[in-house]
Amino acid sequence: MRHPANSSSCVLATARFFDDKAANLLRTAGLTVLTGGVAHDAVDAVISEAMHDALARCSAWIMGIPPVTADLLARYPNLSVMARRGVGYDTIDVAAVQAHRRLLTITPGSNEATVADHAVGLMLAAGRRYFESHRRMQSGKSGVSVGTELSGKTVGLVGLGRIARLVARRLAGFDVRVMAHDPYLHRDVADLDGVQLASLDTVLADSDFISLHAPLNDSTRHLIDRHALARMKPSSILINTARGELVDDGALLAALKGGRLAGAGLDVVGSEHDASLEAITRELLTLPNVICTQHTGGSSREGLARANMRAAQCVIAALQGQRLPPDAIVVDARSP
Repeated sequence: MRHPANSSSCVLATARFFDDKAANLLRTAGLTVLTGGVAHDAVDAVISEAMHDALARCSAWIMGIPPVTADLLARYPNLSVMARRGVGYDTIDVAAVQAHRRLLTITPGSNEATVADHAVGLMLAAGRRYFESHRRMQSGKSGVSVGTELSGKTVGLVGLGRIARLVARRLAGFDVRVMAHDPYLHRDVADLDGVQLASLDTVLADSDFISLHAPLNDSTRHLIDRHALARMKPSSILINTARGELVDDGALLAALKGGRLAGAGLDVVGSEHDASLEAITRELLTLPNVICTQHTGGSSREGLARANMRAAQCVIAALQGQRLPPDAIVVDARSP
């Protein structure tokens, strides 16, 4: 389906930190860009009335993490293109996108280096108890918080996609042994990165640091539950920069409080999408051996700029009938 780019073609951009360079690229292509006065969807993942008003006018939407349902797609039949800035799309009803014959794109490669940096940073921060030392100094307490080195340890990666492989590459300088569990990856691919493939049980049992990089689906929800935590060393540290729902946060809290896990570095938590877990999150934040960031693992200036440009390029290509990069397409059910 060809959508000519002209003054009547409108793009809604609600992804936070959508920058002028990407917006100007859209305008140069003859598109009207709506951003000002519209609540950014990444703040609370709720579609505001201002956003609904804008969606009624637009044929494309550059988004963060709003809920996209069948009802919403039915409400806006002219909304033909949805460009997710990022790679996860678990808040989007993909079957509905297919059924309503729309296009859904993502921006792979844009912030993978950013997330990989963040994962290694959380390993160092949790292992060396940076935040605990910071809080002790803030409160005027003396003493030394003795942490553990990353160097020479075994790091287990749960999932060995592009981000996890970048993590493995960064870890090479720490002289660590890297193991990974990924049921969808061939052994020869992993060996190219010097990563030893193993069962999930082996990765959990042998690793000093366990870093989660799996997608969220029915088979991975609460992949790290009380049984998985029980298989980990009491001295091990859990890192999660993927999706909060991969971990049973209640079980994690119990393991940390009971001394059955040494620490955790979390960029995502379950309460991000489930308000009933907020009390658990608040208690996790009180623990001295936990460091949390606010789902900012992919939010460097450079990574956001790359993702903004890729999302804008996808919208332009789609509305002008140009070929889209295959790795950016999740669903393309538009009429030919």
